[in-house]
Amino acid sequence: MSITARLRHVGQSLWIDNITRRMLDSGTLATYIATLDVTGLTSNPTIFEKAVSNATEYDTQIRALAATVTDPERIFFELAITDLTRAADLFRPVHERTGGVDGFVSLEVSPTLANDTKGTVEQARALHAKANRKNLYIKVPGTKEGLPAIEELIAAGVPVNVTLLFSKEQYLAAAEAYLRGLERRVQKGLGLDVSSVASLFVSRWDRATTSTLPPNLVNTVGIAVASQCYAAYLDLISSDRFKALEQKGAHPQRLLYASTGTKDPALPASLYVTALASPNTVNTMPEETLLAFAKEGAVGSLVPADGRAADARLAEITKAGVNRGQLADKLQVEGRDAFIKSWRDLIAVVEKKAGVLAKA
Repeated sequence: MSITARLRHVGQSLWIDNITRRMLDSGTLATYIATLDVTGLTSNPTIFEKAVSNATEYDTQIRALAATVTDPERIFFELAITDLTRAADLFRPVHERTGGVDGFVSLEVSPTLANDTKGTVEQARALHAKANRKNLYIKVPGTKEGLPAIEELIAAGVPVNVTLLFSKEQYLAAAEAYLRGLERRVQKGLGLDVSSVASLFVSRWDRATTSTLPPNLVNTVGIAVASQCYAAYLDLISSDRFKALEQKGAHPQRLLYASTGTKDPALPASLYVTALASPNTVNTMPEETLLAFAKEGAVGSLVPADGRAADARLAEITKAGVNRGQLADKLQVEGRDAFIKSWRDLIAVVEKKAGVLAKA
């Protein structure tokens, strides 16, 4: 059994955190699905900014769109939906085989809407309708303004990937929004087959705390936070509240480990994959992490279900001077701002290319 198949055997879905048109045209993504057990895909503004900036594969479509569309944001979403609907179709057999649990791709609303509830809901609904794929998540940040948008979208039947979560408290707030959305559907007599994942960003904790912690605690924060969230996730899906919804057809909002590429070159590339093997979860990883894991990775011991070891480690980290509540909020703001910067860079690239190609 391959190492990626072992991870699947544990019950964890392996997704790739990347998309380019070249991956689609060359058959690379199809190969990953067939040989590396990849069962889903995530994207974000940074990924698309790199894809569009560094390739000519989008030029033909940009030129055609520029003839009738002047808004570079609209042009970008056309490019992204083209790529992601192709990817969604590649994952459709997985989606059907798993009864709608797996086989998803993700498209993010504009990060500039992170603090705009109404704008997020409107754009998310429009993008999902335009893509017209059951296995396409709309990514919505788990910010204060994003939470009511998540509830509204789930109530409306739009599948959501909640992004930019950094702590147990932020995760539970996202889970609460999902549950409220499902409960609103129950009140209206609607079906509960509306999927969601909650994306916890892992490695950014370690990058942010390396200079603060003693050597024995460096690069342990992300795994401890993720383990604590996993215990909270198991508690939630075993609760009477969720079980009542599950009996009516609801799926668990799976915990998804994101930002699982290592930032420290001295660390094993697949550190966060090996450490976070856990049933009924997702690990989405950069392409280089996927290839490193497939080549020389290992599936570690399963993340403990009770969270006691994680709580003990986090107590040590707090004692060492890390205010986790404040840092989680700071990381969420920094993540939002980084995506906004990538978004603006991306839109500028699209606008420049559209202007040049329209005249060619």
